[in-house]
Amino acid sequence: MAATTETYNDIPLDQLFPQDKLGWRGYVEWEDRPERKRIASEILKTKKFTPIPEFQFVPLPKTNPILVGHRWKEYHEALGLKNIVDFSWETVQKEKPGMIHLLDFPYNGETPRPELVSGKITDNKWHFVRNHGGVPDIEEDAFELEIGGLVPTPVKISMKDLKDPSKFPQEEVTVTIQCSGTRRIEQIQEYPGEGDELINAPWGEGAIGTAVYRGVPLKKVLKRACGGVLPECKHLEFVGADTYFKKGNVLNYAVSVPYRKVRANEEVLLAWEMNGKPLPKIHGFPLRAVVTGYIGARSTKWLYKINAIAEPSLAPVQAQEYLYFTQQIGKQNAKYSNGFSIQNMPVSSAIIFPTDKQVIIHDGKIALQGWSYSGGGNWVERVEVSNDGGHVWYAVDQDNMTEKHYHAWRLWKIELPVDAEGWLEFCVRSWDSSNNTEPTFVRSAWNWDLHVTSSCHRIKIYSVNKSKPATAARLAEIEAKGVSFNPLTMPLEWSLESVEDYLKYMRKHPREPLN
Repeated sequence: MAATTETYNDIPLDQLFPQDKLGWRGYVEWEDRPERKRIASEILKTKKFTPIPEFQFVPLPKTNPILVGHRWKEYHEALGLKNIVDFSWETVQKEKPGMIHLLDFPYNGETPRPELVSGKITDNKWHFVRNHGGVPDIEEDAFELEIGGLVPTPVKISMKDLKDPSKFPQEEVTVTIQCSGTRRIEQIQEYPGEGDELINAPWGEGAIGTAVYRGVPLKKVLKRACGGVLPECKHLEFVGADTYFKKGNVLNYAVSVPYRKVRANEEVLLAWEMNGKPLPKIHGFPLRAVVTGYIGARSTKWLYKINAIAEPSLAPVQAQEYLYFTQQIGKQNAKYSNGFSIQNMPVSSAIIFPTDKQVIIHDGKIALQGWSYSGGGNWVERVEVSNDGGHVWYAVDQDNMTEKHYHAWRLWKIELPVDAEGWLEFCVRSWDSSNNTEPTFVRSAWNWDLHVTSSCHRIKIYSVNKSKPATAARLAEIEAKGVSFNPLTMPLEWSLESVEDYLKYMRKHPREPLN
């Protein structure tokens, strides 16, 4: 990674913003360097950056990547950190080549539909990614975790010691991580909202994934390494090695979770393994937090510092973002204080197959499959699907759902009876172990920041029921002529009915009354 030759006040940028630790490429310490942060902000003020793209009132590009993070790249380049941008995309191409690249930098990658429901556990190469900054390149042997703040004994722990089971007991936990932006595209399509400086990616149904994580419960590390926490400690702040920007300020990514969450033994894990393999770089190697049941933003990647604190973190990702506003709040009156912080994820679900606007030729039954999930330690008890927009519901048989976990989704499938033809609206809702279910319509879930689209997921399909004689005859006619039924909108190139048949019917059932 070549050093930059750019300067500020005749000082090279790589001296102003050095990658401080050997073996920690792509990491710059901001939180402990207030003067460094001040200079970075001054530099950013002297630059003009590409405007945030409009993608809510116009169609999304049919490209992959779909959106390009020009502004975020330019922020890094202005500070001489282009090497972070380059390494991040190299990592995407190596670890996530087949994903739907919603945003190239910072990388947001969605799981394609077939891989999303191929099994209860999402393969590492197909697990979704929502990053807020570039990907650091940290060597495990050089890494250490720092724990400080309101603890009796501040410590620094190497990965070797953290992985030593004689020092810290290890756990394996099956966890679904879900971005709070999952299914955001449904809100955007009906009621656009906040675009955000870091693009609020237009996620579909694939911003969710499930993996088996191995690591040590943070509760045990605090107890054994630090002697617990001081009585004043009410929250734990997680700081990641990626660089973050907010309204002209430069920071390390940071969020917090309540200490009461940490006290539950396996609900906050310091993880180094994902599905039996070392964490991929793009998922936080060498160490990440896994916070069960919470929005994915709290599961900090490249976790290198934990601060025991008295109040929730004031870092922007915690205090100024991932807020849930009422529907009367918008650009005209939104403040950081008039939305509440999203933590536990509500019950939600999605139909993955069939897809919206699909034409389905069937014999009276249509197969559906999808996912259902609830956070906060709840689990999905029941999944119901409707073929008429939500008037009549059919429960998925428990034998057609994956097993229950405290912190993971359930995949499901069902054959739904369908008699009607033409355009139909299918929808799904789930009930969790606390008897929570989903709002009926997107409008009920809409909020200015476009988070948590937890309403019943709806798709429209075009039903062609070949068990009906007239439909079967038309399909046979189409097949005999060697053409396809699809595309639906393509007209047939022959007469739909003979003159004789037409007259026979019309004379029996004339259009005009006799008198």
